[in-house]
Amino acid sequence: IKYTEKGSVTDPQSMTFSISGEEHTLGNALRYIIIQNPEVEYCGYSIPHPSEDKLNIRIQTTENTTAIDAMRKGLEDLKSLCAKISETFYKANRDFDEKNNIS
Repeated sequence: IKYTEKGSVTDPQSMTFSISGEEHTLGNALRYIIIQNPEVEYCGYSIPHPSEDKLNIRIQTTENTTAIDAMRKGLEDLKSLCAKISETFYKANRDFDEKNNIS
């Protein structure tokens, strides 16, 4: 994921990240994961216009962390969750195939 940061240099706890080439699927999943972080006070996303291929994510954190750190943690947590879902799906698929003698 390539993103640009928009925000105040003097306020590292409040930033907007603009991600090109992504839509609601990533926006909603990432927002959900980031807001689970107790250091995050606000996380929301928007698609500026349906014809634009861009997603904006706004993050505000407590003074204990920065918005960049919250974004990084959110991306890492989402990646881990997706890997676990994929692993569980493929294991269930293999088990089903073995049980039903499907090759």
